[in-house]
Amino acid sequence: MKGGSDLVKYMTEQFITYMETPSETRKQAKTSAKAAKEPWLTRWFGFGGMSLMMWWRGRSGRQR
Repeated sequence: MKGGSDLVKYMTEQFITYMETPSETRKQAKTSAKAAKEPWLTRWFGFGGMSLMMWWRGRSGRQR
């Protein structure tokens, strides 16, 4: 890079692209990205943590 000019150019292009898109389109893209993301338990612990949670919830429901 020549003194960071490439980085500044890239950041400027991204900012202009962001500002030119309508706010409704940005909101819609944000909600669709949130819907596509997997739950935090699966992301952090995989299916083992999720299955443990499901087992624990089912166990506590039967004891009552």
